[in-house]
Amino acid sequence: MRAGRDSPLRAEAIGVDVARVQWVAFAATASVCDLAGSLYAFSKGNISPDVTSVARSVDGLVMVLLGGIQTLVGPLVGAALFTWLQDTVAWQTDYWQALALLGTAILLLVMAFPQGIAGFVRDRFAGGRMSLLRIEAL
Repeated sequence: MRAGRDSPLRAEAIGVDVARVQWVAFAATASVCDLAGSLYAFSKGNISPDVTSVARSVDGLVMVLLGGIQTLVGPLVGAALFTWLQDTVAWQTDYWQALALLGTAILLLVMAFPQGIAGFVRDRFAGGRMSLLRIEAL
């Protein structure tokens, strides 16, 4: 998938069917989203229009940015951290203050960890090995 994203012509040249890989990835993610939506509706009992608002989409993007884009566990870490921050801040303050504090905390985390929390942990504990592997791969 990375080869098809980074250089479709090169991927085609080495025998990767880029269009097929992209469709399979699209179908797999759509299936996972379908399952998640079905389970959410089943657990809540009903769905209201505010569940599909723009704010919910932004929440998902913030979760991914907090956790890290280039890792598999990054979005999971980001979702856990975002939910914990949201619950902790909202519990102790009023609504408008909670939004301001949550926004400030997220901004500071994104500035402190530009590669996300999971990316920071990966780079920190893998030492120089990960950076050497990335350089050799280039």
